[in-house]
Order: sequence, then C-alpha cells, then structure tokens
Amino acid sequence: MDIILCVTGSIAATESIKLAREFRREGFNVKCFISEDGCKIIHPNSMEFATGQKVVQELTGEIEHVKYANSDLILVAPATANIISKFSYKIADNPINSLLITADGHDTPILFVPSMHDSMYNSINENIEKLKSEGFNFVEPRMEEGKAKFPSNDDILLEAKRAITLNMLKKNENLKINNLAGKKILITLGGTYEAIDPVRGISNKSSGKMGLELAKEAYIQGMEVKLIVGKVDVEIPKSFDSIFVESSDVMNQKTKELISDYDIFIATAAVSDFAPIDKVESKLSSSLNLSLEFKPTEKIIKQIKEINPDIFLVGFKAEYNIADDKMIKLAEKQIKEAGTDLVVANDVNIKECGFGSDNNQVILVDNDNVNKIDICSKKEISKIVLDKINTRL
Repeated sequence: MDIILCVTGSIAATESIKLAREFRREGFNVKCFISEDGCKIIHPNSMEFATGQKVVQELTGEIEHVKYANSDLILVAPATANIISKFSYKIADNPINSLLITADGHDTPILFVPSMHDSMYNSINENIEKLKSEGFNFVEPRMEEGKAKFPSNDDILLEAKRAITLNMLKKNENLKINNLAGKKILITLGGTYEAIDPVRGISNKSSGKMGLELAKEAYIQGMEVKLIVGKVDVEIPKSFDSIFVESSDVMNQKTKELISDYDIFIATAAVSDFAPIDKVESKLSSSLNLSLEFKPTEKIIKQIKEINPDIFLVGFKAEYNIADDKMIKLAEKQIKEAGTDLVVANDVNIKECGFGSDNNQVILVDNDNVNKIDICSKKEISKIVLDKINTRL
C-alpha cells in the first residue's frame, strides 16, 4: 500500500516523523511531500530517514503532483488552517495543494489531521464542514490547552486503514470483505465492577484488549461500530461511538436497549457472575469482620436472540485450567442454550495468554466446526474471528 504523507507548517510536524515510521512498521510504503513552512519546523532529511525515500519539496519536471496522485491514500498530517482552507476552494499554489487537487480528480482518498490553535480551528470550521460534505475525511484532534492537538498515531492509523478499505470497496464491490462493510456491530468489552460500598467493590482482570482489537478490525473493514465499555486498561479511540458503564446491571441494560438495531453482537466483556445483595451507602470500617452475601447476575447472552432473532451472536467463554474437550463442551452448551452462532473459548490460565496479555490461544466453536488457534496476538485473532463471521454471513 502506498501512502503519500503531506507535512505542513504546524509545530505538530515533529510528530510526523514517528507517524511515518509507524506506517512503515505496518508494511506501508510512505512518500513525503513537505511544505516550505514545514521545512522551518523539521528538516527534510528527517522525513527522508523516516520514509526511506527522497522528500518532495517542490514540483519539478517529474510532475510529482501527478505522479503520486493515484496512490492508496493521501494523508495530510499535520494539516494547517492554510492548507485546509486553500483546498476547500481548490487553490493550487503549492506542491501539496496541487497534489490534493490532482488526487481528488483520481478519487484517491484524502485524510486530514488538523493541528493548530483552537481559535484557528474554530475559524475554519466552515471550510472543514465543506470538505466533509464533499466526502473528505478528518481525524478529530485532541482539544487540550486551547489547542487542536495532533491525535495519537493509533487513531490516525485506524482512520487511514478504514479510508483505504472503503476506497477499495468502492472500486471493487466483489471484495471478500464486502460481506461485513456497512454492517452494524455492537461490542461489549472490559470488566464490570460491582460496588460493595462507595469505595470498595469486586471486579475481574479483564483489560478490554481483545474487544478493542475486534472493534478496530471491524472499523477498518468498513463496519459501523458501537462499543459498550466497562472497566478497561486500554485507550478507546475517539472514532468509536462508545458508552462507558461500570456495573453488570448497567451493561446488560444498555445492551438490551441497543441490540435490536444491530446485525452482529460480540460479547467480549467479562461480566461479573455475582454481585453483592446489598450495597452499603457509607464506607465500611476496616476494623470489622466482614461477611458478604452475593446474588447471581443476569445472563444477558441468553436474551439476545429473544430480542433480535436475526442477529449474528458471538460469545466469549473464559475458563481456568481446563482441558480442551471440557471447554469445547461448555462452548457447545452455550450454543444450545443461548443460540450463539460462534463461541470463542479460552483458558486464561495459559502462560502469556488471556486477561491483560497481548496474546491469546482460543478455540472457535460453532455448529459445524471446532478450530483451535495456537498462541498468537489478539490482533491476529480479531482478524480470524471476523473472517469467520464474514464466511458465515
């Protein structure tokens, strides 16, 4: 995949070096265009090092704005008020705007990463909205300290990959991933917290990593993603429409409220199986000998098909120190009782797998097949799971 990274005269140009390196780690070929003002912030040699290619600073007889216009993505990061406003009126008085206008003629996806003072950002809002209405994409900045700041590289990568996928689908509707693009997917992730008193409670070790990787992959493949997020150890990208909850009761309530509107539901959240019968409204004394009574929490997975019979339901089943055959039987039991279309089962006792880890070892179980996936990254597992859903759909 070929990405043209356009660097303009914002102080956030210093972030573009790391961004270019990140894209290369992901396997992208990166070519850089840098503006005259951008060269006042960083030296072109730094971008040549980051991309491994000569940097375009001016147009020559190679007509670079034409040569590179038909790439997989044009990424303007950072994008200044000047570059955005000129492009909104199709003014081509510099190499970058000439590239953008030419790329627009090729229907090449263009992604802007605005970075400037918030007063400037607010002032050009009309130009930004104009470009959005014409189909151009923006990565929302971090609004902090009176500035529209450069977002995380993860957020930019996510939006870039999605833009490339949607453009590929636009050009070739027969792509394999077309079964998922446009589908609405709801994902629960993280753990729940059941309060004992105002400062104490019970929870679990779920980090939300698996659910987030599934959400990212679904988003990249062109799906409409909504998250119900419990207690997590990961940062949730701004691109996702997310609801943040704490207890199992609230997570289950929100799930039931939303589930009718979705094509796919993936229940990765580690919902507490038990909650205290009574919550104490004041802090319990630490000098007490304390005994607590618990009640089972609602099993929401068993209600999903009753509310939305047509939804594709994916359940996650975490067990501890259990043989594969027993884990498969428990997964098959969930399929029978809840109507689950696919169960992702795993033993969280396996070293370097499960809760909090970047890796996992899972068994995929449905009515037709049992597939064991050896230890690999949760990112890879998310691709395997979505490919399985794609095949079933």
